[in-house]
Amino acid sequence: MGGGMEANKNRFVEKWGAARENLEHNFPWTRRNFAIIGIFGIAIPVLIYKGIVREFHMQDEEASRPYRKFL
Repeated sequence: MGGGMEANKNRFVEKWGAARENLEHNFPWTRRNFAIIGIFGIAIPVLIYKGIVREFHMQDEEASRPYRKFL
């Protein structure tokens, strides 16, 4: 049952899959990559978090209630 149903391999998909599986071996750790990871992986999320907390604290001040605790 179901014999003779071999799939044709797409060489572009196979190449992309192999590159994705070996990404940790082929990723170059350069100063530029560290800077990008630092900005988009650390700095921007921290700034967004600080902005959200500041907004909630401003709402608390307007409502004359104590600040809410985060984390």
